[in-house]
Amino acid sequence: MTHDEPIERFYMLTSGMDPLLTMAALWQGPSDPQMRLESDSASRAMRTPKGAASVSISRRAGGVLARAWGPGADAALETVPGLIGAQDDPTLLKPQHARVAELVRALPGLRMTRSRSVMDALVVSILGQKVTTIEAHRAFRALVIRYGEVAPGPLGLRLPPPPEKLAGLPYWAFHPLGVERRRADTIRAAAAVAPQLEAISRLTSEEGRRRLLSLSGVGEWTAAETMRLALGDPDAVSVGDFHLPRLICGALANETNGTDKRMLELLEPYRGQRARVALLIEHGSTHQQRRAPRMAIRSIAAI
Repeated sequence: MTHDEPIERFYMLTSGMDPLLTMAALWQGPSDPQMRLESDSASRAMRTPKGAASVSISRRAGGVLARAWGPGADAALETVPGLIGAQDDPTLLKPQHARVAELVRALPGLRMTRSRSVMDALVVSILGQKVTTIEAHRAFRALVIRYGEVAPGPLGLRLPPPPEKLAGLPYWAFHPLGVERRRADTIRAAAAVAPQLEAISRLTSEEGRRRLLSLSGVGEWTAAETMRLALGDPDAVSVGDFHLPRLICGALANETNGTDKRMLELLEPYRGQRARVALLIEHGSTHQQRRAPRMAIRSIAAI
């Protein structure tokens, strides 16, 4: 079989899993060049230790059919259980509040996804620091279009730039993408130690978090977002988020003004599953869109 031909694998779904709802956490909006999310399928381009690949995941009776292209196709298919939430155990959450119990019943298919790419998740999280969702999505698209490459297969996706390319870019190369020097330098520094960061998948959650926090420019929010998206860490609370404290304090205590301190107090009974509670509350609060601490769209000169 050549790399132009897909390989296929069928995965059974259990306990009402909703793979597309779960994978939506990785999607960078309608203009995302790396990932496409539709009503009955999702597709994503990725780099694996065996090479580049594209994978398409489609609903089928009782499960999903995954098809992958490229030299990394086999390795890409190995990530599918993590992507769709099959490696997550939502039963570990024991609701302590009526609202949490209600959301568990209302969203039985929601799981914690895991992309298994620390660098992918970290770059997305860094781009989301202190900007609007629109700005973060726009910068990600520009980065992938300008410095990425066409992914294998017929899906029309693009691969994000490899770490060695990111590490070698001067900081000013990020300016046309809408990324100021601070975030550019953080991405470049992280890319320079990408192998050590990818090794986080073999560490405990606390050890992985500490390794991320050791990077200049990476704080609690960025580390938590990376651990949640790359490794499906169910306890990675994104402290420093603009909307999350208000959402959680409102849901768990009916309080209109939320702070990080109060949010952590309310989530303490769920230690070990705090990110799962936050995810449920986010999905149950459709009137607000969550992202990093942010403000009005500005010129990068003002950031």
